[in-house]
Amino acid sequence: GLPAALPTLPLELTVLYNSLLFTMGASDTAMEGEEGIRQGLLRVLEACGACGQDLSTEELWQKVLLEVTVAELQAPLHQLGALQAAWWLSAGRLGSTTGLLRLLSNAEALGKAHWSKGKNELLSLLKAWQLPAEGDSLPLVQSTRDLKEILCTSAAFLQGLQEFEAGNFPSALSLLQEAAGGFCSKKVLAQIYTCLGCCAQRMGKPQTALQHLKRALQVDFQCLPALSHVAAVYHELGDTDVELQALALLYEALEKNPPAAASSSPYFLIRTELLVHTPVLASLLRHRHPSEVKYLLAQRCLQDGRVADAVEHYLDFLALLQEGLQQQVPLDGSSALPRIPEVFLEAASALEQAGRYQDAITVCEEVISRTTGLISQVLNVEERLEQPECPSPQAGLAQKKESLCCLAWRAAGYLHQGWVWGKLGKSKEAVTQCLGELLRVQLYGPGVEPTENLLPEVEVLQKIRLLALIGRGMQFLELGRHEKALLDFQYGLQVSPGDPAAASYLVQALWNLDRKQEAAAQWQKLSQNPPKEDGQQEGEGRPVPLYLVSCLKQAMFPHSDDLGRSIRDYLGSASQD
Repeated sequence: GLPAALPTLPLELTVLYNSLLFTMGASDTAMEGEEGIRQGLLRVLEACGACGQDLSTEELWQKVLLEVTVAELQAPLHQLGALQAAWWLSAGRLGSTTGLLRLLSNAEALGKAHWSKGKNELLSLLKAWQLPAEGDSLPLVQSTRDLKEILCTSAAFLQGLQEFEAGNFPSALSLLQEAAGGFCSKKVLAQIYTCLGCCAQRMGKPQTALQHLKRALQVDFQCLPALSHVAAVYHELGDTDVELQALALLYEALEKNPPAAASSSPYFLIRTELLVHTPVLASLLRHRHPSEVKYLLAQRCLQDGRVADAVEHYLDFLALLQEGLQQQVPLDGSSALPRIPEVFLEAASALEQAGRYQDAITVCEEVISRTTGLISQVLNVEERLEQPECPSPQAGLAQKKESLCCLAWRAAGYLHQGWVWGKLGKSKEAVTQCLGELLRVQLYGPGVEPTENLLPEVEVLQKIRLLALIGRGMQFLELGRHEKALLDFQYGLQVSPGDPAAASYLVQALWNLDRKQEAAAQWQKLSQNPPKEDGQQEGEGRPVPLYLVSCLKQAMFPHSDDLGRSIRDYLGSASQD
């Protein structure tokens, strides 16, 4: 409550600076303390006989720095200015920080020479900022010179992240390299190198990305997000062996030493990690849960045909589900995990390919039983949403998509069971119990027609129905029931016109029925349209879910050469006649 007095203001402002250092340094983001800075500036104006209660913080700084010329106050004011710059940087207010530094650096006298040639204005102002000499009689908890160096590193880091988020990767790379040469802890330096690696990866420079990411791990071996990005780069390069090694190391590291809370530096209260905390940085440095890495290992092994390893990893992952996995993995879309039924279906696909047929049937039965109950619940919700008093079309669409997902999962469970029964040589069980059951269920849900093919869920359901028809037709061929097989292949072509597998089996069925002229005509038509790439939907080329890839491969027609030779011989004989 004492009135402000010029002789005691340097001491008062230094005490304020030290106390605000503790206040800001004790918080997680240095976002506290601005009101204290404002009160200090008002005390300066009060001592000089001026007033600034109605001014904004930016206007208050401008008034103080332009009107107060007392030499003894310059060092304390620059100390508060450094704190204000730190607060604004932490809040992402780079424009306000730049304006303040123009005043602190006397930018009018310096002119624009420092940044007129394409250099960054904020960094140029920070480097040109000449700090007044600090007296030895008033000790500081953290010197202004150290704080200035931290501001330089933080400003370069923040702007680099902004350019990265905007897609300006060359500018981001330059600013992040500037930050890497600044004043920071090993932990922050590893984070900067990780961001440099991600930036180089986005620029299409995988080898440069790997150099930066390996440098991050050399600086701080606990920077596990860098190892996660290393695996992603090797995935892009197609080097599956090294990618799986990186994922295995990541899983082992997470199991042995789970990520701990960020430790504070013992030397400085205001640190770069307090000033830089943007969403894009949190995304790039997100620590994966061990279960996510375990799933990635399983998925990549399955995609690469390493079936035995895939089975082992999937079974380990399913065991983790018993430990409350849903409570440990973020549900904000950042997780690599798909929906749980899809993981079960992928595991069933791996078990089937590994020859563990009974285990595959059991896993599929689990999916079918669980989703059957979900479908009835979702359909009840949909009925309520269709009532006139429910004016939420977005909620209705979301529920419709959810019901389509449940239908697709249940249908895929039946599909895999049908293929497994066929592999066991039990064609009747495959036809009657599984594939037949699949084709009897309503695949599209209420209010969704088969032609409504813009939704990915509908396309998946169409692909499942096609594979079921092909699979049942193949079983009918095995049983010698060629007429029924022919009908299934014809229905399959109605579901997916031009599908090469269905068309090839159609030719086979016609040939077996001794309808050779029709078979030859269909074969000639088919040979004019080469098959599309495996695993792609027709039209837009959208990849099918991983749990359907094995079924797609099994549905491929295996006798094209023999059948084609027979048809060519038939056509040759017909032309001679």
